[in-house]
Amino acid sequence: MNAPVNPNKALWEKGDFTRIADTMRESGDALVQRLGITKGLKVLDLGCGDGTTALPEAKLGADVLGIDIARNLVEAGNKRAAEHGLTNLKFQEGDASNLEQVPDKSFDLVVSIFGAMFAPTPFDVAKEMVRVTRSGGRIVMGNWIPNDPTLVAQILKISSNYTPPPPEGFVSPMTWGVESNVIERFTAAGIPKDNISFARDTFTFNFPGTPSELVDVFRKYYGPTMNAFEAAEKSGRAGELQKELEALFNSQNKSQTATSIPATFLRVVVERR
Repeated sequence: MNAPVNPNKALWEKGDFTRIADTMRESGDALVQRLGITKGLKVLDLGCGDGTTALPEAKLGADVLGIDIARNLVEAGNKRAAEHGLTNLKFQEGDASNLEQVPDKSFDLVVSIFGAMFAPTPFDVAKEMVRVTRSGGRIVMGNWIPNDPTLVAQILKISSNYTPPPPEGFVSPMTWGVESNVIERFTAAGIPKDNISFARDTFTFNFPGTPSELVDVFRKYYGPTMNAFEAAEKSGRAGELQKELEALFNSQNKSQTATSIPATFLRVVVERR
């Protein structure tokens, strides 16, 4: 039997997330600077996209493997690594909920910034992240927070009002932004609750054009927003969705001359003893 198309793979290959990632580079660099990366540290960057955090990790001297479900983003990541001359960074396709190609306890640090949270089986994701982290290593996640008033949570919330309800059994990626869920998932994978810590942090989307132009980038290239517009067009509501998103982006923009929108996320640190 042919395996069915993984809907998560289809979602992230649908657009071109590199266009969104371009607006996230500065915050990616800043976050990586706080991870305490040293030369030769073995890092797995999971759900890595085209390397918003993987590239700066490698530039600090870590040996980095980036794994993403989307083939186009893996190709884009390997191209960026080559352009920067980073022989200590490689990207490959893989699924955060089944890292069958990765041996046990092979990484000092596992990083997933807005990546693994989108995999559909969260308990499997936590189990796999713990499995591939060596004793004494760390897992660092960045996860968007449900119903948070800032940008990404609101984009996803608005988009969901225009799309059909998800299939039965669907677990929202936003559940990774709830501390009790994170604790439940990692304790099920064998991590003591006391080894899991949380902080609120900020990722800023910087774009050289207007907020409305940034909405158009999301409309053309960001899988969840693309799906929302496709559904809205069928129901004759695309104009309504456009207006709602433009109002959101304009109200949250902090720049007078371009677009700079901060978004709050939950930073999770798991110590693997």
